[in-house]
Amino acid sequence: MLKLTCLCGQVRIQLTKRPDFINECNCTLCSKSGARWSYFHPSEVSVNGATGEYSREDKDDPAAQIHFCDRCGSTTHFTLTESAISKFGNVQTGVNMLLADESDLTGIELRYPDGRAWSGGANFGYVQEARVIGESAPWP
Repeated sequence: MLKLTCLCGQVRIQLTKRPDFINECNCTLCSKSGARWSYFHPSEVSVNGATGEYSREDKDDPAAQIHFCDRCGSTTHFTLTESAISKFGNVQTGVNMLLADESDLTGIELRYPDGRAWSGGANFGYVQEARVIGESAPWP
């Protein structure tokens, strides 16, 4: 089990497993929310503590609802919106892996998708080559 907390400790997240990979996307949502995302089935994520929520207003039908600690402001996770769940099912929760201790992430691949240039299709381009946490430069 992997345990994460926001800055003040009010929001606590428990994961049943380590992530397969982590994305540091450069789109405005990811970069401005200060998040590096890993993706899990909702049954693999337990969130305790009060959060605020935000869905993009620049999209007609946003798929993600961002959650943040309503005390310290740390971005904690995202859930799918009702619209996305009706289309795809409740199949994904994103967790901000910047809340984890780096030592818990050693050996996990960190990817850099080019979300700003993403057309909305199935595949991302990447802005730089992936690296494995703990095997190259330290976690910034």
